[in-house]
Amino acid sequence: MLLNPRVNPRVGLRACSDSRTRPRTQYGTRPRTQPRVARHRAAALLASAVAVSLLAAAPPAQPLGVGDRLYPDLGNPGYDVASYDLSLTYPGSNDKPLQAVTTIDARTTADLDRINLDFAHGTVRSVEVDGHPADFTSAGEDLVVSPEHRLAAGSWTRITVRHTSDPVSAKNQDGGWVRTSDGLVMANQADAAHLVFPCNDHPSDKAMFTFHITAPNGYTAVANGLPAGADRAGRTTTWTYRTQHPMATELAQVSIGRSAVLHREGPHGLPVRDVVPGADAKTLEPWLARTPGQIAWMESKVGKFPFETYGLLMAQASTGFELETQTLSLFEKNLFTEPGYPKWYIESIMVHELSHQWFGDSVSPRTWSDVWLNEGHATWYEALYAEETAHRPMADRMKTAYGASDRWRKAYGPPALPKAPAPGEKISLFRPNIYDGAALVLYALRQEIGTPAFERLERSWVRQHRDSTASTADFIQLASAVAGRDLSGFLKSWLYGEKTPPMPGHPDWKQQAPAASAGPEAPRSAR
Repeated sequence: MLLNPRVNPRVGLRACSDSRTRPRTQYGTRPRTQPRVARHRAAALLASAVAVSLLAAAPPAQPLGVGDRLYPDLGNPGYDVASYDLSLTYPGSNDKPLQAVTTIDARTTADLDRINLDFAHGTVRSVEVDGHPADFTSAGEDLVVSPEHRLAAGSWTRITVRHTSDPVSAKNQDGGWVRTSDGLVMANQADAAHLVFPCNDHPSDKAMFTFHITAPNGYTAVANGLPAGADRAGRTTTWTYRTQHPMATELAQVSIGRSAVLHREGPHGLPVRDVVPGADAKTLEPWLARTPGQIAWMESKVGKFPFETYGLLMAQASTGFELETQTLSLFEKNLFTEPGYPKWYIESIMVHELSHQWFGDSVSPRTWSDVWLNEGHATWYEALYAEETAHRPMADRMKTAYGASDRWRKAYGPPALPKAPAPGEKISLFRPNIYDGAALVLYALRQEIGTPAFERLERSWVRQHRDSTASTADFIQLASAVAGRDLSGFLKSWLYGEKTPPMPGHPDWKQQAPAASAGPEAPRSAR
């Protein structure tokens, strides 16, 4: 993500008893001489007493979470999602909710009487578990589902939620649905996918996705992955897309609008498709034509593109950021049409989001404290591209970052131990310490181990952790293995220290005091 001028969590598994589960008690027989009314009354009193007892004993529904330090209520323990099947019906305007059905196939990792899903800003109409109706309630931003029977650890289950997905109630949030001039797009980073659909909304639980988007004829719907059909029925068309690689919920993307979809070929025959406002296709084409070359440049640095397709989604909206949604990066259209941005700068932002397809999408952070691995690498390749194609020396940028690094650490935390987002501003996690501050760590590492070893590390990182998640500890371990020596002390001081260590090879680099009149440092322009 770029903001415009951005312990294994599977612990603490918990299974809860549902206060609404009814006992299957078989009551003893009564003497035939007892009046029928008395018999019924006694049975009713006994059942009532048992139910009240169970109600008192069972804990109330509550939001859970996988223990993420920065987003403690995000994600849910007790199961691992394998796939999402999401059906959305767009009514043709942005002032009404979409009708939706979300189907989740998951494998349980604990015995569960309840299943917590992250979901808010929609109305749940019904829930089924394995084809049977299930009770449900809300707790915080969790949808708490109570199946008929306990789900045993190690079993497969299918959860079907019929609900609405409301772009109106979510419009003042940090993400979820973003209303454009002609439809909708998604921006779910870091914790807003559950404002759109029920899910396990944490990057540690990646899954396959299928999307079915129904919209009035005249609209075009596009989502992550490859198209799998467009079926017209009367006044509507249903568009289907499927991913071929697992994806974190924060990277899900659906675009609905009066759009043009432009196709071209990337390296090795990679299908590249871009989604742009129909009226602007000709104006935007020169920018879109740069993507295949940028992919080839990234492949020369870290290896083959990790997904089945790529492209740019240019939205007519004011988001305040660009976003690396998997296979279809989200951009503000105005980035490419406003005359104030230099061409080299726009291209470097395109490469920032492209590089996230390797760093952040294919290799996702194990926890949100590992987000420096996403943004530091994306900033690194953004700067390297500018150096190699526009003669913007990376050393100059890194020297400036070094001068500000102690201030960033004090204000926002070290790169791998960022401070929590400000209350009510969830994307305020995306601060300079995890952008240029994290790229500075990579620069120091390259200085320490040399360019050949650093380049081997980068290729090994994306190859070993492809389609998976990885942590800061994993990076330190691999860096040490590639370098042939223990780098834990070196990297931990750079990643976790309150003060910035000396830069190898640049003893003259110093921390710079902020100017007396300087205001708050502006965020970068991408996530």
